[in-house]
Amino acid sequence: MSKYNILMADDEVALRFLLTETLADEGYNITEAEDGKEALDYIKVNTYDLIILDYMMPEFTGVEVCEWLRNNDNPNQGAPVILLTAKALDKDRERAKAAGVSTYIVKPFSPLQLVDTVQQLIES
Repeated sequence: MSKYNILMADDEVALRFLLTETLADEGYNITEAEDGKEALDYIKVNTYDLIILDYMMPEFTGVEVCEWLRNNDNPNQGAPVILLTAKALDKDRERAKAAGVSTYIVKPFSPLQLVDTVQQLIES
């Protein structure tokens, strides 16, 4: 019984695999994208309950993807977005917030921390 659909975009294969496995174990349906362009392609045609974007990706950054998502007509305009980032600087936080990111998680983080955050955003 799957309840929620999540788009997970991260160019690090090992991390994406780990997070996908962890979330799938919790019963979520995961669609994987390996860069910002692929993430946008999915966002334009599918509907997700939650979107997880890595900050630093080829093609488009997670912030650029989120900006597009919030400012263009698409099925996910109002979906919560989690940004995964190694950048914990205030200016990066401000930029993420301005782009419409719901919350972000600073790397390194535990997969269970991500699960908690996903549950809070998706099931609240």
